[in-house]
Amino acid sequence: MTLFGAQRAPRNLIFGAGQRNTVPGYADQLGRRALIVTDARLGDDADFRKVVDGINSAGVHTRVFDGTVAELPLECIAEGVDAGKAFGADLVIGIGGGSCLDAAKVCALLLAHDGRASDYYGEFKVPGPVTPLILMPTTSGTGSEVTPVAVITDPDRAVKVGIASPHLICHTAVCDPELTYSCPPGLTAVSGADALTHAIEAYTTMRRVPTTNIVHEHVFVGKNAMSDAYAIMAISHISSSLKRAYDNGNDLEARERLMLGAMAAGLAFGTAGTAAAHAVQYPVGAITHTAHGAGVAVMMPYVMEFNRKYCEPELAEIGLAMELDLAGKSAADAAIATIDAVASLFRSIGIPSTIADLGVVKAQLPQIAEQAMGSARLIKNNPRPLDLASMGVLVDAAFAGDRGRLRSDEDARKANSP
Repeated sequence: MTLFGAQRAPRNLIFGAGQRNTVPGYADQLGRRALIVTDARLGDDADFRKVVDGINSAGVHTRVFDGTVAELPLECIAEGVDAGKAFGADLVIGIGGGSCLDAAKVCALLLAHDGRASDYYGEFKVPGPVTPLILMPTTSGTGSEVTPVAVITDPDRAVKVGIASPHLICHTAVCDPELTYSCPPGLTAVSGADALTHAIEAYTTMRRVPTTNIVHEHVFVGKNAMSDAYAIMAISHISSSLKRAYDNGNDLEARERLMLGAMAAGLAFGTAGTAAAHAVQYPVGAITHTAHGAGVAVMMPYVMEFNRKYCEPELAEIGLAMELDLAGKSAADAAIATIDAVASLFRSIGIPSTIADLGVVKAQLPQIAEQAMGSARLIKNNPRPLDLASMGVLVDAAFAGDRGRLRSDEDARKANSP
């Protein structure tokens, strides 16, 4: 195997308790009029106001747009862009959960290049640098602060749609775990499960032949040496801290490790990409209006089993990063033990076991399979090739809660292959 690595990341990446206080210094370097994108809850938060006051004190004028809403509908983006244009913003700062950070990315894009968000759907459609961008997460989940993608809801589309471009990566990301201390257990669970799914999918995604054009042909280049290092780092930190942070929000070490893991997971999938679990979640989320993190976490054990024969060594390595006792186990048994451990961890923090538990009904399964196959940037990353028939098997198993069916289906497929 030829050793190949790639990394797409912010110019500045800062992590640590209290590091939110570095934002004014970075803002002063990048602009004089900052549009601050957040949501209504954070807009009234005392820590948020201190950050804004610090930016103003640095000589950077601010306009707070706190109209971000969950799922990020197009009208929300339009309001933010209008606010930025009216203010004459030459800098965008996103503070909040994944929706706030994605909103800031798209606002920075449209403030720089005009047009509509739909002009940039897909990969490599952004023509050049966006308005200078600083991002600061307040949850340990999406990793959006370090990734080249923003996902929004378009009323003309059945599922969420992504804008993916290296130009969307922010100039500076600041990750301060103190901002997550107030996250309630439910949000801690779904955001942390999202992050672990990012890391697992990045580590098990398809490895492409490293041509000299690969980084220009794919925003997400597939499994590689650099993304692997961040993925394993993420899995180690998240698996050891997620349940602790869920059980006790005042466990400061767990909060720190969880945010560090979520950031590392973002660095991993921001270059390698994600795969089938995310592809299925888009239609499931559109149908059930459930949290993205819950949807991908429900799918993850089924996708791991579906892909197992194509990535058994990687699954075993994930188990070792989770500190499972795999001594004496074959690669197959170690992979199965890892899948079981991931499913058990998710159950322990209240993640549902099936997509039926999320509200999917059986009649919707063909629609989900078909729409999931439409996520080309995700499907092409899956280590096991996917077609509509195999996607149907996957979503059927996730509906019925039958991972064993995926095991027997793959065995039968291989037995019948020429």
